[in-house]
Amino acid sequence: QAELVESGGGSVQAGGSLRLSCVGSEYTYNSDCVAWFRQAPGKEREGVAHIDNDGTTTYADSVKGRFTISKDNAKRTMYLQMNSLKPEDTATYYCAARRWGYCAGGYFEAKAMDFWGKGTLVTISS
Repeated sequence: QAELVESGGGSVQAGGSLRLSCVGSEYTYNSDCVAWFRQAPGKEREGVAHIDNDGTTTYADSVKGRFTISKDNAKRTMYLQMNSLKPEDTATYYCAARRWGYCAGGYFEAKAMDFWGKGTLVTISS
């Protein structure tokens, strides 16, 4: 069964931190690439960070140095640690997985993902 379930969203002030979690079924978690995307109202869904099974990570320029993606294989859980949050980080955050094929090398985009969670809302106030 293909499943991804996010948690950890909420409302914080600018400068604060949140940690998002995404638990996957065995089938989805063992994908070649797992990733976080976000979508703000009126905007397209954009990639935030991904981690491939070989450990390669990529971050959007807007979050480099502030966000960290990681995995705990024993728990089948992916995390997104978000520090120094800004109002422009406000969005619904989705975890996603690309079953076959890494995201590095030009495949870190929404249309390349095979599975999606339902999202968790992050709101940053100034």
